[in-house]
Order: sequence, then C-alpha cells, then structure tokens
Amino acid sequence: MSTYGVVALARPTFDVEFAEENKNRAFAALDAAGIATVGPRELLFDGPAVVAAAQAIQSAARIDLLLIIQVTFTDASMTVHLARDIEAPVALWGLPEPRAGGRLRLNAYCGINLAAHALGKAEVDYGWLYLSADAAGIEQRLRDLLQPLPPRDSRISRPGAATDPAAQRVMRALAGSRIGVVGRHPDGFDTCAYDGPALRRLAGVEVESVELETLFARAKAADDDRVAAVRARAQRDLAGLGAVDQAQLDRSLRIYCALQDVQADTGASSLAVRCWPETFTDYGCAACGPMAMMNEAGVPCACEADVYGSLSTLMMQELAQAPVWMADLVDIDAGDDTAVFWHCGLAPLSMCDPEAQPQATIHTNRKMPLLHQFPLKPGRVTLARLSQAKNVTKLIIGGAEMLRAPMAFTGTSGTLRFDRPAAAVCATIMDEGVEHHYAIAYGDYRESLRALAAQMEVPVLELT
Repeated sequence: MSTYGVVALARPTFDVEFAEENKNRAFAALDAAGIATVGPRELLFDGPAVVAAAQAIQSAARIDLLLIIQVTFTDASMTVHLARDIEAPVALWGLPEPRAGGRLRLNAYCGINLAAHALGKAEVDYGWLYLSADAAGIEQRLRDLLQPLPPRDSRISRPGAATDPAAQRVMRALAGSRIGVVGRHPDGFDTCAYDGPALRRLAGVEVESVELETLFARAKAADDDRVAAVRARAQRDLAGLGAVDQAQLDRSLRIYCALQDVQADTGASSLAVRCWPETFTDYGCAACGPMAMMNEAGVPCACEADVYGSLSTLMMQELAQAPVWMADLVDIDAGDDTAVFWHCGLAPLSMCDPEAQPQATIHTNRKMPLLHQFPLKPGRVTLARLSQAKNVTKLIIGGAEMLRAPMAFTGTSGTLRFDRPAAAVCATIMDEGVEHHYAIAYGDYRESLRALAAQMEVPVLELT
C-alpha cells in the first residue's frame, strides 16, 4: 500500500462549509484508492496549522508522495516550504466547483496555478491533478500521481524576426513609459513579483512606487463634487447602485478619484494596485469597480500589484486600441472543452455582453462595493502575458472564442473555447507553471505579439 503525506489547504474567506464537504470527498477518494494517508484530515487555514501538519508528516517512517490538496484558493507561501522541507515527490490536487452563477466558492484552479508557478520558480518538480473527488476513475488517477513525471512537450519557441507595424507601434509607446505600482504584492504571490531593471531592458519601461496610504489619503481628500460626478456616471451605467451600502460606495468612488490622481502624479500609462486586503480592512471598500473604470478610461489597472500583468495589459491595449481586461483563469472543463476567466469585478463596461445589464455589486468574500457584474460579450479574443515562469522571461500567447454563455460566477466572467483542446491548454499552463493573470483583448493579435516578442528578444509560449 502506498502512503501519501496529505495537507488540505483552504482560506476562511471562501465557502468553508462547501470546502469541508469537498475535503471529505477527497479523503474518501484516497481511501477508496487504497492509499494510506499521513497528516491531519482537516482544513488548514494558516501557517502554524500547516507547520504542525508538516511536522506530523515528517515524523512518519516513510511517505511515497506529498499531496497538497488545494481545496480553496490560497497563496503559495506555504507550498514551497512544504515541498522543500518534506523529502518526497510533490503533487498538487485542485478540486473543481460547479459554474452555478453565484460566488466563486472555492477557486481551487487558481490556487494550484499559483502553487505550480511558485514551485516552478523554486525549481521543484511537481505532478498535478485538477479533477473532482467523485469523478469517474479518480482512484486510478490518484494512484498514478506516484508514477515518474512524464516528459513534458515544450511549446516554447523563438519567433523569427518580422516587420510588423503594430508591434513597432507598441515598442515606441512602451519606451520611456511608466507603470505606477501602488503598494506591494501580497505575500505568497510570486506570480506578481517583478524585476525593474529587466523591464527597463525589455521595453524601456520604468516602475514608480506609491504607498498604499497615499492612495487612501488622496481618496479621503477627493472633492465632494468630483465624487458626485463619478457617482452620476456610475448610476447611468450600472443597475442596483442604490442597493449597496452607500458609505462604502462613497469610499469606493473616492478610490477611483485617487487612482486618477496617482496616475496624473506619476505620469503612469498603467497601474498595478495592491487591491486587498487593506482596501477592505483599513479603508473600507472594494477597489475592483474603480479599477474597472480606469480600464475603461484607457489606464489599465492590474490587481494584486502585478507589474508584469500591468505591462501585459498595456501592450494589449496598444495593440487593440481598446480597453483590456486582466483576469484569472478559474476553471477548465475538458468535458465541454471550455474555460472560465474571471475577476472580482474588474472588466471594463465595453466588454459587457450587450444582451446583459451591467450591475453594481459587492465583493463576494468581503461583502463591500463597488464591483461590476456582467458576463462578457461573445467574440474573438487574444490572451497574453509577459511571464517569468520557471525564471525565464517569455511572452505567453493564446487565441480563443469568447462564448455567449450564462454568467459562470458573480463579478465579471467570461466562458471561452480555446483554439486548442482545453485539456491540452490546462496541461501546458500547469506543466509550465505560468502566472495566474492574463491580459485579454477582443480581436486577434497573435502575429503582432510574436513580432513584439522578437523585438524584445524573448521566447514565446504558445498556449493554443
């Protein structure tokens, strides 16, 4: 009988009751597979609990595999420590959830995506599985995690030099531009770390840092008439504005004014903002809606102080000459060959499906406004990301068709079909350990992006 050391990671801001049910099914599947487990059979919410679990696993005589179950989204702060401290092969298991149109209750795919990126940068090999605990054949798939990792076909290549006017236009626009980064990225978000000198070499881009407290101070000082004008515009664009907490809404609209001020002060072409937790815990609102407004106004805003994500959106906006959205990939369904991209409420209004009414809503975990809520409009889209996966700078490129579909999750979300089977794209993302944020624009810009990569002298990772 094989023995796995098992940790089940979760975050209490997600649906804990649902997470508990999924965790129990996961351990039942391991039992049914004939796999002995070492470690606590409970959700682990914080560092001390994970450290205690690691000690319990290390005290075991022998384990064949360390299995990290991503029951909900968490950051990757403990994943690398676990992988380095416990002498055993490592595998990640993410548990899918239904696309029911409500809150994103687990967000486990994003969790294993973040974990894979962190392990890749730490040069730790890993296996992975994204499959429900009650899926057909799950027992064998769990046993198969013990098998040696198969050779991974790389989709990374060096693009040939090409003359592309759009790519040349982007390079001219980037040269000497600034990205304003407000705050620093959250702990455990290796995906959002950046290398300032590398950005300068790549595209002549400078990064200017602004303290989060400066943003809050500018928000509090915003002129009341200016805030009222922002509210009037939001009232015109969004249904349900009057149904959210009005004091929190006022604070959120002031954040929009403050983002405008920070952009003007720094001369930044795009922003990367530490949008949580302090906007909720210290200031008292969501920054998602204000950042969506900035996106619509032509100043791309990236969540979680993701500077490379901000640069990616700026590149895509210059190619598309239209607002761009940075989103998480939160689900891939091999069965219907689709994927869902989502972010709390960050998408620009111009991306709303014309058959839907944009709504004002609250953050599903933090319960504060302002967020946009709508499904994305159908059409051809391009995905791109300037990536540092596995410590090699590269440009990720993908093509897809955004589908007209019911809203998968609250906030802003879009269901798409890649130009390559979804299961194959999932394997590329996980095997390459790419970041969890992607810039999305309507239109097909893949050839221009390849030419842009050639001018930056970086390889291309083709998702599709």
